[in-house]
Amino acid sequence: MFKIGYRTVKTALGTTIAVMLAQFLQLDNYVSAGIITILCIKITKKKSLQSSWERFLACSIAILFSFVFFEGIMYHPIIIGAMLLVFIPTTVIVKASEGIVTSTVIIFHLYNSGGITWGVVANEFLLILIGIGIALIMNLYMPSMEHKLKNYQKEIEANFAAIFQEIEEYLLEDDRDWDGQEIIKTAELINEAKTMAFRDVENHFLRHENTYYHYFKMREKQFEIIERIIPLVTSIHTLVDQSRMVAAFIHNLKMNIHPGNTAHKFLVELLDMKQTFQEMELPKTREEFEVRAALLLFIKEMEEYLIIKSQFKGMDA
Repeated sequence: MFKIGYRTVKTALGTTIAVMLAQFLQLDNYVSAGIITILCIKITKKKSLQSSWERFLACSIAILFSFVFFEGIMYHPIIIGAMLLVFIPTTVIVKASEGIVTSTVIIFHLYNSGGITWGVVANEFLLILIGIGIALIMNLYMPSMEHKLKNYQKEIEANFAAIFQEIEEYLLEDDRDWDGQEIIKTAELINEAKTMAFRDVENHFLRHENTYYHYFKMREKQFEIIERIIPLVTSIHTLVDQSRMVAAFIHNLKMNIHPGNTAHKFLVELLDMKQTFQEMELPKTREEFEVRAALLLFIKEMEEYLIIKSQFKGMDA
């Protein structure tokens, strides 16, 4: 399906404005202002600002080097190559390597001028400032990601609930078939959600962290535990009383998957259940012993699962 994103619209509009402004000011090579705008519009405000700074710094160095090499030696293609051998490492050292491409355009402008005067230098700086300035103005608008992040949160929680539902039924049934699609989908959702949450942080200059990002990191750690307990649960083929108790616990946990923090309540329940296990009659068969051992390991993993959640500050449900 053909779709035009907001970044495409900003790039097209910003490029048009930059070229029109540079042309209105009767600058030489005015279309270069549009090229600079295109290069400086990034997916986040912080990336755009960083890119703009690197390009401005690299272009300033390029103008200085061009004067030294062209005016100090001669205007010849060999001198362009010699200058680039010095210029490119310099931009890398000052951490302005993203501005190399933009700077080469400026270098060629100065080379074609045949003589670097204050007027020529002013022309190039105006092109740079117009291109960068329009890009920064265009990037002031970034659509809110709140709705998408909230949807990711709900989808991940729904998948967690679906996985726990399967675990509950495995504990109550001797034989069960499950394709495990929720496992694959949840891993994808968590990665996508973390990426989007990080982008949201980079769209706010005064914000260094994002509650959603911490939330998705917390779910990622919990998901690693879920991946460990799945083979453990599927290895249980004998139904014992302890299986029913664990299944009831998982059922209650499944019904309370949300961004709020109720982990301490379930940690207490888990501790009580472990105590009850210790007071129950010892297993009579080897098979029952193996099942109960697997269930105790399962409980230990779930304890870690809940501790991870208890360390999360929580969000509005």
